[in-house]
Order: sequence, then structure tokens, then C-alpha cells
Amino acid sequence: MTKAVEFYFDFASPTAYLAHTQLPAICDACDASLNYHPALLGGIFKAAANSSPIMVPAKGGYMMSDLARYAKRYDVTLNINTNFPFNSLALMRCAAGIKITQPERLAEYIALMYQAIWVDNLNVNDEASVATLLNENGFDGAAVLALSQDVKVKEALKSTTEDVDSKGAFGLPSMFVDDELYFGQDRLDFVKEALLA
Repeated sequence: MTKAVEFYFDFASPTAYLAHTQLPAICDACDASLNYHPALLGGIFKAAANSSPIMVPAKGGYMMSDLARYAKRYDVTLNINTNFPFNSLALMRCAAGIKITQPERLAEYIALMYQAIWVDNLNVNDEASVATLLNENGFDGAAVLALSQDVKVKEALKSTTEDVDSKGAFGLPSMFVDDELYFGQDRLDFVKEALLA
């Protein structure tokens, strides 16, 4: 039976971005599927009484250095977005909406947004810039952004966030293989081992 990685993510997390750069290749190498689950990092922090490392000065400084080390190890570009930390709610609702309305394009949307945010420094607070990006890449920008106001989409994102919280998550990225939690992009070796077990 083919195994799968259940990948819970939020665009606001640079560590989720780094995990995203590696997971497709890991899953391909292990003949596993990769299932994307948009969730709200802020909601998980609140439920777990946790907070972003960036809010703790010493820890935040260390995290920035560690992110750079991992980007170098993975041989990927990571540019800390000038708006970081930013509110990703609208973009995450759009991801949840695309998962419902165009599931075959979800991975494409995720890759586009991660590239735009953590490589090209997209201003996620500028709706016009987001719409332009989407239009230039074959999406209907207005239609995608409208998903963020859809009641069913809002409920879907809330439900997924509550679901991963109920599974013991306390931050993102959270990955599950056979219901076992692996937190953080620095646990990808364990994810691979679990897929091969």
C-alpha cells in the first residue's frame, strides 16, 4: 500500500516553505503521495498556547540563522519577506478554496505562492499584486481572491486547522506519516524513514 505525507502548512511559515521545497522529491523517491492541507498557523498557536519563535528575540535571531543554514543545505533560495511576520489569512483561504474548487491546481497554487513570498518578496498585503501574480500564471485572480470570502471555504480552513490541532500539532509545518507527527522542516529525514519503513 502506497504511503502518504499529510502536509499541514501556512504560507506565513518560512520553515513550511523550506519543507515544501523538499517534500515533492522525497515523496517521489519513496513512491509516496503528498497531500496538502492548508491550516492557520495563528489558530494552532492559539489552541496550543504557543507563539512564533520570532516573538522571542534570542530565539528569533537564532531561527533566522538556522533558516539560512537549511536553505544552503537544500540548495534553495530563501529571502525573508520584508512584511514578515504577515497575515496570511486571505491566501490560506484561497488555498482552501482551490482545494475544493480546483484540486488539480492546488500544488501549482502553493508552489506559486511560496515562490512569490519567500523568493520574490511578494507584498501579501497588496491584493492587486496578488491578483496580478495569479493572472500572469493562468489563474483568474479575481475569482481566486473571491474564494477568501466564501463561507464554505472559511469553514473548511477552520475545520482543517482544528483537525491538525486535535492531532497534537503545536505549529507548522506539521507532517504526518501513518498518523505519526513530524514537526518542522528539520525532521524531513524522519519523514523519509517513515515512508520507507
